[in-house]
Amino acid sequence: MKKKKISGYTHTKAQLDDYSRQMNPQNREYWLRMDNHANQLNSNNRAYYASRKNNNRR
Repeated sequence: MKKKKISGYTHTKAQLDDYSRQMNPQNREYWLRMDNHANQLNSNNRAYYASRKNNNRR
């Protein structure tokens, strides 16, 4: 799988830092992001239904 890359020319330092924290498996923010993603895919979790509440907009 090819990793996404973001450019320092089009993003601020804060955006680059946030991205790197979320993509580093040794960082807590990475695991929080993964847990949130898993909760949104699990129909036994409240986050699953909350993430689908307003998805009918087109």
